[in-house]
Amino acid sequence: MVPFRQFLLKIHSRCNLACDYCYVYESADQSWRDRPRFMDQDTVRRAAAHIAEHARTHSLTEVHVVLHGGEPLLVGAARLEELLGVLADALDGVAALRLTLQTNGLRLVEDPALLPVLARHGVRVGVSLDGTAATHDRHRRRPDGRGSHADVARALRLLTDGPYRALYAGVLCTIDLTADPVETYEALLEFSPPRLDLLLPHATWHTPPPGLPGRTTPPSRVPGAGPVEPVPYARWLCAVFDRWYEAPRRETGIRLFEEIVVLLLGGAARSEAVGLAPVDLVVVETDGTIEQADSLKVAYDGAPATGLDVFRHTFTDAARHEAFRARQRGRAGLAPVCAACPRAAVCGGGLYAHRYHPGAAPTPFAAPSVYCADLAVLVDHMADRLRQDVPRLRTAAQPVPR
Repeated sequence: MVPFRQFLLKIHSRCNLACDYCYVYESADQSWRDRPRFMDQDTVRRAAAHIAEHARTHSLTEVHVVLHGGEPLLVGAARLEELLGVLADALDGVAALRLTLQTNGLRLVEDPALLPVLARHGVRVGVSLDGTAATHDRHRRRPDGRGSHADVARALRLLTDGPYRALYAGVLCTIDLTADPVETYEALLEFSPPRLDLLLPHATWHTPPPGLPGRTTPPSRVPGAGPVEPVPYARWLCAVFDRWYEAPRRETGIRLFEEIVVLLLGGAARSEAVGLAPVDLVVVETDGTIEQADSLKVAYDGAPATGLDVFRHTFTDAARHEAFRARQRGRAGLAPVCAACPRAAVCGGGLYAHRYHPGAAPTPFAAPSVYCADLAVLVDHMADRLRQDVPRLRTAAQPVPR
């Protein structure tokens, strides 16, 4: 059994944006409709107590709690203060509490009381931004159709230019193939993010990615051993990687690239998206139900469900659940074509949700990622760049003979 180290709390189940690609509201799982709007304090207390119990049971020195939604800042400053206090009290003397929050940023502009609360509790803040104003506003709109880029930019300025810079964790961007990759990257750099997350749109073999409507049949061969497929997501990411890698100075971190580089060099990365590290993240919904990663909502209705909740079960119960254990088997948990692939230790078969195919056996997640071909090209491209540079760097690092 692998203990959880990351606890994602869905503290508000609704949102003030209507993004067209949202995996919560626009995907197969619509369980949000039957859940309370916000996590009440009794549920928060139960979740916090179980996190502390899990840390004690498994001798964890620190735990990471991610506040998520919907839009988590819709809970308001007063409720947020109380919630953070409950978490801090529960973990006091048990384990170091690392807090992060993912937001669309709008409430930071609308409610000036929120940032002081986040600062008092040391909550690191990630903001969702999809590149240029035109690209962002094409997807991330308010319910009345108005774009949100201008207000998100104002929220980011509050984090970058004022006393709250220490809270700024970075920017999350979902890839849009119709947007120029380098232009997108440079638009994100305008907000000086400490780190970027570039996300492949959540998709499956049943609901293929934007721009690839014909990608409905999982490969039966290792990538490169059969006909060449279109790989627009790889081309997009390779263009950003080259721009980032060749910059004369470090402009920002890009999580996907950094983790692939570490894996290519023989290290270990802790990521759901790549690598074979066992999953250590668990989700608690607003009603206290314990679920798997909510990216699984793109697969089918009920895909993240476990049947557990914080009122009757512990997180150790959840860690023993077959749904989580299935994601902790490393190479043995991959589809046969993935297990045979020389890239398996790096791509890890891709994000679990992206492997869904209704006809796969023995489970519907026993297929390669719908982005298999793209991941193969990206990994090979990055490996080629490293092969060229690592010998030169090793030579440069050798001591000069006396």
